[in-house]
Amino acid sequence: MCRLFAVTSDTPLSPMKALEALDAMREGHDGSGVGLFMRDLGGPFAAIKGAPILSGIFTDAGLKKLDTLMMDIGFMTKYRMGIQLPETPPAGTPSRDIYLIRAYDYPRAWENLAEEEKHRRLLKVRLELREMGEADGDMIVFSFWPDVIMIKEIGDPLTVGRYMDLDRHGITARIIMAQGRQNTNYAINLYACHPFFLEGFATMTNGENTAFIPVKEFLESRGFDGYIGFQSDSEVFVHILHYISTFLDLPLDAYKHIITPLPDEALNSHPDASVLRILKQSCRRLIIDGPNCIIGNLPDGTLFMGQDSKKLRPGIVGGKPGIWAFSSEVCGLDTVIPDRDKSKDFQPMHLDMAMVGPDRKEVKVCRQTDRLSRQA
Repeated sequence: MCRLFAVTSDTPLSPMKALEALDAMREGHDGSGVGLFMRDLGGPFAAIKGAPILSGIFTDAGLKKLDTLMMDIGFMTKYRMGIQLPETPPAGTPSRDIYLIRAYDYPRAWENLAEEEKHRRLLKVRLELREMGEADGDMIVFSFWPDVIMIKEIGDPLTVGRYMDLDRHGITARIIMAQGRQNTNYAINLYACHPFFLEGFATMTNGENTAFIPVKEFLESRGFDGYIGFQSDSEVFVHILHYISTFLDLPLDAYKHIITPLPDEALNSHPDASVLRILKQSCRRLIIDGPNCIIGNLPDGTLFMGQDSKKLRPGIVGGKPGIWAFSSEVCGLDTVIPDRDKSKDFQPMHLDMAMVGPDRKEVKVCRQTDRLSRQA
Protein backbone atom coordinates (compact mmCIF):
# COMPACT_ATOMS: atom_id res chain seq x y z
CA MET A 1 0.00 0.00 0.00
CA CYS A 2 0.94 3.65 -0.26
CA ARG A 3 0.10 6.71 1.79
CA LEU A 4 -1.45 10.02 0.72
CA PHE A 5 -1.30 13.53 2.10
CA ALA A 6 -2.79 16.78 0.79
CA VAL A 7 -3.07 20.23 2.28
CA THR A 8 -4.83 23.45 1.32
CA SER A 9 -3.67 26.59 3.11
CA ASP A 10 -4.23 30.35 2.92
CA THR A 11 -0.47 30.74 3.46
CA PRO A 12 1.82 29.09 0.91
CA LEU A 13 3.72 26.12 2.36
CA SER A 14 6.92 24.34 1.44
CA PRO A 15 6.36 20.89 -0.12
CA MET A 16 8.66 19.58 2.61
CA LYS A 17 5.69 19.91 4.98
CA ALA A 18 3.80 17.30 2.95
CA LEU A 19 6.88 15.07 2.76
CA GLU A 20 7.29 15.27 6.53
CA ALA A 21 3.67 14.12 6.85
CA LEU A 22 4.39 11.17 4.55
CA ASP A 23 7.42 10.35 6.65
CA ALA A 24 5.24 10.18 9.75
CA MET A 25 3.25 7.48 7.89
CA ARG A 26 6.32 5.61 6.66
CA GLU A 27 5.16 2.28 8.12
CA GLY A 28 2.28 2.41 5.62
CA HIS A 29 4.31 2.95 2.44
CA ASP A 30 7.42 1.30 1.06
CA GLY A 31 9.50 4.43 0.42
CA SER A 32 9.98 3.51 -3.23
CA GLY A 33 9.12 6.92 -4.62
CA VAL A 34 7.45 10.27 -4.28
CA GLY A 35 5.05 12.37 -6.33
CA LEU A 36 4.23 16.03 -5.65
CA PHE A 37 1.52 18.22 -7.15
CA MET A 38 1.55 21.92 -6.26
CA ARG A 39 -0.99 24.58 -7.23
CA ASP A 40 -1.73 28.20 -6.33
CA LEU A 41 1.97 28.85 -6.11
CA GLY A 42 3.85 31.28 -3.91
CA GLY A 43 7.41 32.52 -4.06
CA PRO A 44 8.71 33.69 -7.45
CA PHE A 45 5.73 32.14 -9.25
CA ALA A 46 3.11 34.18 -7.37
CA ALA A 47 3.47 37.12 -9.74
CA ILE A 48 3.12 35.06 -12.94
CA LYS A 49 -0.06 33.09 -12.25
CA GLY A 50 -1.15 33.04 -15.90
CA ALA A 51 2.12 31.77 -17.34
CA PRO A 52 2.21 28.07 -18.24
CA ILE A 53 4.89 26.18 -16.26
CA LEU A 54 6.67 23.13 -17.63
CA SER A 55 7.71 20.51 -15.05
CA GLY A 56 9.79 17.46 -15.85
CA ILE A 57 13.11 15.63 -15.96
CA PHE A 58 15.49 16.10 -18.88
CA THR A 59 18.85 14.92 -20.10
CA ASP A 60 21.13 17.56 -21.60
CA ALA A 61 20.19 16.31 -25.07
CA GLY A 62 16.50 16.36 -24.16
CA LEU A 63 16.74 19.96 -23.00
CA LYS A 64 18.16 20.98 -26.39
CA LYS A 65 15.25 19.26 -28.12
CA LEU A 66 12.83 21.02 -25.79
CA ASP A 67 14.34 24.44 -26.50
CA THR A 68 14.19 23.87 -30.25
CA LEU A 69 10.52 22.85 -30.19
CA MET A 70 9.42 25.64 -27.86
CA MET A 71 11.20 28.29 -29.91
CA ASP A 72 9.65 26.92 -33.09
CA ILE A 73 6.18 27.24 -31.53
CA GLY A 74 6.95 30.71 -30.17
CA PHE A 75 7.27 30.11 -26.42
CA MET A 76 9.82 32.33 -24.67
CA THR A 77 11.19 31.61 -21.22
CA LYS A 78 9.70 33.92 -18.59
CA TYR A 79 11.21 32.41 -15.42
CA ARG A 80 13.45 29.43 -14.80
CA MET A 81 14.08 27.66 -11.51
CA GLY A 82 17.18 25.50 -11.45
CA ILE A 83 17.40 22.73 -8.88
CA GLN A 84 21.09 22.29 -8.07
CA LEU A 85 21.80 18.74 -6.95
CA PRO A 86 24.61 17.13 -4.97
CA GLU A 87 26.92 15.06 -7.12
CA THR A 88 25.82 11.76 -5.57
CA PRO A 89 22.08 10.96 -5.33
CA PRO A 90 20.63 8.97 -2.40
CA ALA A 91 20.68 5.19 -2.61
CA GLY A 92 18.02 4.00 -5.05
CA THR A 93 17.53 7.40 -6.72
CA PRO A 94 18.83 7.69 -10.31
CA SER A 95 21.28 10.40 -11.26
CA ARG A 96 19.51 13.00 -13.42
CA ASP A 97 20.87 15.79 -15.59
CA ILE A 98 18.10 18.36 -15.09
CA TYR A 99 14.94 18.74 -12.99
CA LEU A 100 13.19 21.45 -14.97
CA ILE A 101 10.68 24.01 -13.67
CA ARG A 102 10.27 26.73 -16.29
CA ALA A 103 7.55 29.33 -16.88
CA TYR A 104 6.90 30.61 -20.40
CA ASP A 105 5.28 33.55 -22.11
CA TYR A 106 2.59 32.42 -24.53
CA PRO A 107 3.43 32.67 -28.23
CA ARG A 108 2.30 35.95 -29.76
CA ALA A 109 0.11 34.01 -32.16
CA TRP A 110 -1.90 32.79 -29.17
CA GLU A 111 -2.56 36.21 -27.63
CA ASN A 112 -6.15 36.57 -28.84
CA LEU A 113 -7.17 32.96 -28.28
CA ALA A 114 -9.82 32.04 -25.72
CA GLU A 115 -8.53 30.42 -22.52
CA GLU A 116 -10.15 27.12 -23.49
CA GLU A 117 -8.25 27.05 -26.78
CA LYS A 118 -4.98 27.99 -25.07
CA HIS A 119 -5.45 25.13 -22.64
CA ARG A 120 -6.21 22.72 -25.49
CA ARG A 121 -2.98 23.73 -27.18
CA LEU A 122 -0.98 23.39 -23.95
CA LEU A 123 -2.20 19.80 -23.71
CA LYS A 124 -1.16 19.19 -27.31
CA VAL A 125 2.35 20.54 -26.63
CA ARG A 126 2.73 18.42 -23.49
CA LEU A 127 1.67 15.28 -25.32
CA GLU A 128 4.07 16.05 -28.16
CA LEU A 129 6.94 16.47 -25.71
CA ARG A 130 5.99 13.27 -23.94
CA GLU A 131 6.00 11.36 -27.21
CA MET A 132 9.38 12.81 -28.15
CA GLY A 133 10.79 11.87 -24.76
CA GLU A 134 9.48 8.33 -24.83
CA ALA A 135 11.11 7.75 -28.20
CA ASP A 136 14.63 8.55 -26.94
CA GLY A 137 14.28 8.38 -23.15
CA ASP A 138 15.57 11.94 -22.75
CA MET A 139 12.45 13.80 -21.54
CA ILE A 140 9.82 13.05 -18.89
CA VAL A 141 7.13 15.76 -18.84
CA PHE A 142 4.76 15.80 -15.88
CA SER A 143 2.79 18.99 -16.47
CA PHE A 144 2.56 22.07 -18.65
CA TRP A 145 -0.07 24.32 -17.12
CA PRO A 146 -0.43 27.73 -15.46
CA ASP A 147 0.20 27.91 -11.71
CA VAL A 148 1.06 24.18 -11.39
CA ILE A 149 4.34 22.39 -10.59
CA MET A 150 4.84 18.63 -10.41
CA ILE A 151 7.85 16.65 -9.18
CA LYS A 152 8.21 12.85 -9.29
CA GLU A 153 11.15 10.66 -8.42
CA ILE A 154 12.27 7.24 -7.26
CA GLY A 155 13.40 6.94 -3.64
CA ASP A 156 12.30 7.68 -0.09
CA PRO A 157 10.06 10.80 -0.16
CA LEU A 158 11.71 12.80 2.62
CA THR A 159 15.20 11.81 1.49
CA VAL A 160 14.42 12.87 -2.10
CA GLY A 161 13.01 16.19 -0.87
CA ARG A 162 16.17 16.88 1.11
CA TYR A 163 18.33 15.80 -1.82
CA MET A 164 16.55 18.34 -4.02
CA ASP A 165 16.75 20.88 -1.17
CA LEU A 166 13.17 21.92 -1.87
CA ASP A 167 13.06 24.25 1.13
CA ARG A 168 15.97 26.29 -0.21
CA HIS A 169 14.67 26.70 -3.74
CA GLY A 170 11.69 28.76 -2.65
CA ILE A 171 8.98 26.50 -4.06
CA THR A 172 5.80 27.06 -2.06
CA ALA A 173 2.12 26.44 -2.77
CA ARG A 174 -1.27 26.82 -1.15
CA ILE A 175 -2.38 23.41 -2.43
CA ILE A 176 -0.03 20.42 -2.18
CA MET A 177 -0.74 16.77 -2.90
CA ALA A 178 1.89 14.12 -2.07
CA GLN A 179 2.04 10.37 -2.52
CA GLY A 180 4.68 8.01 -1.17
CA ARG A 181 5.14 5.03 -3.46
CA GLN A 182 6.09 4.10 -7.01
CA ASN A 183 4.11 1.54 -8.94
CA THR A 184 6.23 -1.48 -8.03
CA ASN A 185 3.87 -4.05 -9.53
CA TYR A 186 5.64 -3.58 -12.86
CA ALA A 187 8.81 -1.95 -14.14
CA ILE A 188 9.04 1.50 -12.56
CA ASN A 189 7.75 4.26 -14.82
CA LEU A 190 7.49 7.78 -13.45
CA TYR A 191 4.36 8.34 -15.54
CA ALA A 192 2.73 5.72 -13.30
CA CYS A 193 3.53 7.75 -10.18
CA HIS A 194 0.69 9.60 -8.46
CA PRO A 195 -0.58 12.32 -8.43
CA PHE A 196 -2.01 12.38 -11.94
CA PHE A 197 -2.93 15.62 -13.69
CA LEU A 198 -5.04 16.56 -16.71
CA GLU A 199 -6.20 20.03 -17.78
CA GLY A 200 -6.57 21.46 -14.28
CA PHE A 201 -7.76 18.27 -12.55
CA ALA A 202 -5.58 16.15 -10.26
CA THR A 203 -6.08 12.90 -8.33
CA MET A 204 -4.07 10.38 -6.36
CA THR A 205 -5.21 7.07 -4.96
CA ASN A 206 -4.29 4.57 -2.28
CA GLY A 207 -5.54 1.24 -3.62
CA GLU A 208 -6.14 -0.58 -6.85
CA ASN A 209 -8.79 -0.57 -9.54
CA THR A 210 -9.57 -4.07 -10.73
CA ALA A 211 -12.09 -2.66 -13.24
CA PHE A 212 -9.26 -0.90 -15.04
CA ILE A 213 -9.67 -2.47 -18.50
CA PRO A 214 -13.34 -1.58 -19.17
CA VAL A 215 -12.75 1.94 -17.82
CA LYS A 216 -9.67 2.35 -20.01
CA GLU A 217 -11.50 1.11 -23.11
CA PHE A 218 -14.42 3.47 -22.50
CA LEU A 219 -12.14 6.48 -22.07
CA GLU A 220 -10.11 5.62 -25.15
CA SER A 221 -13.33 5.50 -27.18
CA ARG A 222 -14.15 9.14 -26.29
CA GLY A 223 -11.74 10.52 -28.89
CA PHE A 224 -10.01 12.90 -26.46
CA ASP A 225 -6.23 13.17 -26.85
CA GLY A 226 -5.57 13.50 -23.11
CA TYR A 227 -6.89 10.05 -22.21
CA ILE A 228 -3.60 8.27 -22.80
CA GLY A 229 -0.84 6.59 -20.82
CA PHE A 230 -2.62 4.20 -18.48
CA GLN A 231 0.67 3.07 -16.93
CA SER A 232 -1.23 2.83 -13.64
CA ASP A 233 -4.73 1.48 -13.06
CA SER A 234 -5.29 4.52 -10.82
CA GLU A 235 -4.65 7.08 -13.57
CA VAL A 236 -8.21 6.62 -14.79
CA PHE A 237 -9.53 8.38 -11.68
CA VAL A 238 -8.34 11.75 -13.00
CA HIS A 239 -9.60 10.89 -16.49
CA ILE A 240 -13.06 10.09 -15.11
CA LEU A 241 -13.09 13.30 -13.06
CA HIS A 242 -12.12 15.29 -16.16
CA TYR A 243 -14.70 13.50 -18.30
CA ILE A 244 -17.69 13.99 -16.02
CA SER A 245 -16.76 17.62 -15.32
CA THR A 246 -15.71 18.73 -18.81
CA PHE A 247 -17.84 16.63 -21.16
CA LEU A 248 -20.89 15.80 -19.00
CA ASP A 249 -20.89 19.06 -16.99
CA LEU A 250 -21.71 17.21 -13.77
CA PRO A 251 -21.08 18.58 -10.26
CA LEU A 252 -18.38 17.10 -8.03
CA ASP A 253 -20.84 15.15 -5.88
CA ALA A 254 -21.87 13.22 -9.01
CA TYR A 255 -18.31 11.86 -9.29
CA LYS A 256 -18.96 9.46 -6.43
CA HIS A 257 -22.19 8.31 -8.07
CA ILE A 258 -20.29 7.56 -11.28
CA ILE A 259 -17.39 5.54 -9.81
CA THR A 260 -19.33 3.85 -6.98
CA PRO A 261 -23.06 4.03 -7.81
CA LEU A 262 -25.68 3.17 -5.23
CA PRO A 263 -27.32 -0.28 -5.36
CA ASP A 264 -30.64 -0.32 -7.20
CA GLU A 265 -32.60 -0.80 -3.99
CA ALA A 266 -31.02 2.33 -2.48
CA LEU A 267 -31.87 4.33 -5.59
CA ASN A 268 -35.58 3.65 -5.13
CA SER A 269 -35.81 6.13 -2.24
CA HIS A 270 -33.29 8.66 -3.51
CA PRO A 271 -34.64 12.17 -4.31
CA ASP A 272 -32.73 12.15 -7.63
CA ALA A 273 -33.49 8.51 -8.46
CA SER A 274 -34.41 9.05 -12.12
CA VAL A 275 -31.24 11.04 -12.90
CA LEU A 276 -28.98 8.64 -11.01
CA ARG A 277 -30.44 5.60 -12.76
CA ILE A 278 -29.63 7.18 -16.12
CA LEU A 279 -26.09 8.00 -15.00
CA LYS A 280 -25.56 4.51 -13.60
CA GLN A 281 -26.67 2.92 -16.84
CA SER A 282 -24.95 5.26 -19.31
CA CYS A 283 -21.67 5.44 -17.35
CA ARG A 284 -21.60 1.87 -16.09
CA ARG A 285 -18.20 1.25 -17.69
CA LEU A 286 -16.72 3.95 -15.45
CA ILE A 287 -17.58 2.06 -12.27
CA ILE A 288 -14.42 1.26 -10.32
CA ASP A 289 -13.81 -1.86 -8.26
CA GLY A 290 -11.36 -2.71 -5.50
CA PRO A 291 -10.15 -0.85 -2.40
CA ASN A 292 -9.52 2.87 -2.93
CA CYS A 293 -9.14 6.15 -1.10
CA ILE A 294 -9.14 9.01 -3.61
CA ILE A 295 -7.91 12.56 -3.02
CA GLY A 296 -8.52 15.05 -5.79
CA ASN A 297 -8.27 18.71 -6.73
CA LEU A 298 -10.45 20.76 -9.09
CA PRO A 299 -9.40 23.72 -11.24
CA ASP A 300 -11.13 26.09 -8.80
CA GLY A 301 -8.95 24.81 -5.94
CA THR A 302 -11.49 22.54 -4.25
CA LEU A 303 -9.79 19.60 -2.51
CA PHE A 304 -11.77 16.43 -1.82
CA MET A 305 -11.58 12.87 -0.52
CA GLY A 306 -13.77 9.88 -1.39
CA GLN A 307 -13.77 6.16 -0.64
CA ASP A 308 -14.60 2.94 -2.44
CA SER A 309 -18.02 1.35 -1.90
CA LYS A 310 -16.78 -0.67 1.08
CA LYS A 311 -14.35 1.86 2.61
CA LEU A 312 -11.34 -0.45 2.50
CA ARG A 313 -8.58 2.17 2.72
CA PRO A 314 -7.86 4.68 5.53
CA GLY A 315 -8.54 8.39 5.16
CA ILE A 316 -9.08 11.35 7.50
CA VAL A 317 -9.68 15.10 7.15
CA GLY A 318 -8.92 17.78 9.72
CA GLY A 319 -7.71 21.30 10.26
CA LYS A 320 -9.04 24.76 11.00
CA PRO A 321 -10.22 27.78 8.99
CA GLY A 322 -7.37 28.75 6.71
CA ILE A 323 -5.64 25.36 6.60
CA TRP A 324 -7.03 21.85 6.11
CA ALA A 325 -5.35 18.54 5.40
CA PHE A 326 -6.43 15.20 3.92
CA SER A 327 -4.36 12.26 5.08
CA SER A 328 -4.20 8.48 5.03
CA GLU A 329 -3.44 8.51 8.76
CA VAL A 330 -4.05 10.90 11.66
CA CYS A 331 -0.30 11.19 12.32
CA GLY A 332 -0.03 13.02 8.99
CA LEU A 333 -2.50 15.62 10.24
CA ASP A 334 -0.65 15.87 13.55
CA THR A 335 2.61 16.60 11.74
CA VAL A 336 1.31 19.57 9.75
CA ILE A 337 -1.64 20.93 11.81
CA PRO A 338 -0.96 19.89 15.44
CA ASP A 339 -3.02 22.76 16.92
CA ARG A 340 -6.35 21.86 15.29
CA ASP A 341 -9.44 20.73 17.23
CA LYS A 342 -8.95 16.98 16.85
CA SER A 343 -12.51 16.25 18.00
CA LYS A 344 -13.67 17.66 14.65
CA ASP A 345 -11.51 15.36 12.51
CA PHE A 346 -13.65 13.46 10.02
CA GLN A 347 -13.14 10.05 8.44
CA PRO A 348 -15.22 9.72 5.25
CA MET A 349 -17.14 6.46 5.01
CA HIS A 350 -18.23 4.57 1.92
CA LEU A 351 -21.08 6.97 1.02
CA ASP A 352 -19.24 10.19 1.87
CA MET A 353 -17.27 12.77 -0.01
CA ALA A 354 -15.45 15.37 2.09
CA MET A 355 -14.39 18.61 0.43
CA VAL A 356 -12.80 21.96 1.23
CA GLY A 357 -13.51 24.83 -1.14
CA PRO A 358 -11.13 27.56 -2.27
CA ASP A 359 -12.26 29.78 0.64
CA ARG A 360 -10.82 27.19 3.10
CA LYS A 361 -13.46 28.00 5.72
CA GLU A 362 -14.78 24.52 6.51
CA VAL A 363 -15.04 20.88 5.55
CA LYS A 364 -18.25 20.10 3.71
CA VAL A 365 -19.55 16.54 3.53
CA CYS A 366 -21.97 15.26 0.94
CA ARG A 367 -23.42 11.77 1.11
CA GLN A 368 -24.68 9.73 -1.77
CA THR A 369 -28.08 9.67 -0.09
CA ASP A 370 -28.29 13.47 -0.44
CA ARG A 371 -29.85 15.32 -3.35
CA LEU A 372 -27.30 16.34 -6.01
CA SER A 373 -25.99 19.89 -5.61
CA ARG A 374 -27.38 20.65 -9.07
CA GLN A 375 -29.23 18.57 -11.59
CA ALA A 376 -27.28 16.71 -14.26
